[in-house]
Amino acid sequence: MLSVYTLIFTFPLPILLALMLNETRSVLLKKTVQNITYIPHFISTVVLCGMVVVFLSPSSGVINSFIKLIGQDTIDFMTKEQYWRSIYIISDIWKNTGWSSIIYLAALSGVDPQLHEAAHIDGASRVQRIWHINVPGIIPTAVLLFIMSCGQIMSVGFEKVYLLQNSLNLSVSEVISTYVYKTGLLGAKFSYTSAIGLFNSLINVTLLLIVNKISSKVSGIMLF
Repeated sequence: MLSVYTLIFTFPLPILLALMLNETRSVLLKKTVQNITYIPHFISTVVLCGMVVVFLSPSSGVINSFIKLIGQDTIDFMTKEQYWRSIYIISDIWKNTGWSSIIYLAALSGVDPQLHEAAHIDGASRVQRIWHINVPGIIPTAVLLFIMSCGQIMSVGFEKVYLLQNSLNLSVSEVISTYVYKTGLLGAKFSYTSAIGLFNSLINVTLLLIVNKISSKVSGIMLF
């Protein structure tokens, strides 16, 4: 479920960011926002997880410092199951949204400016031009990326989950990759974990084929 939540919350945000940046007339503001949102992508996963742990520390973290300031008890977020998924998704949004928006900005640069000029002459508002010109211009790119994302839905990743995981949040933070690591490498059940990996790959391929087929029927856009 973690990968499903991540896809739902992280996939639309680069599109929205790209649309907003494309409409920004101030070059300085646009470059500043791009730099701020692109930089987190180059932070290693280990450093990112360390920043999250420090930021949410119950003794010296920024969030808990504010909580203490308003007279409430501090919260050890990293040990609370109900917060773990949100922490994972928000940190993923912060790290990847800006970088992922680049491909949509490239798609928007291919939209014919004459369409905007004609729409402006016809009295279309900015919102109408975005909705009827820009959005259709990036739909093919968005659909292809969505299909590929669905083909990786069983592959949450290992490093970030493992680094944010502890014994108190294990019930929500355990995923296939961490289970395979603990069972296969630490437990030396190599054939068992190989079977898990094969099953994982089969599910990913099946989802990719299904979503690709649905997309070809609904929108006419497909990978193959």
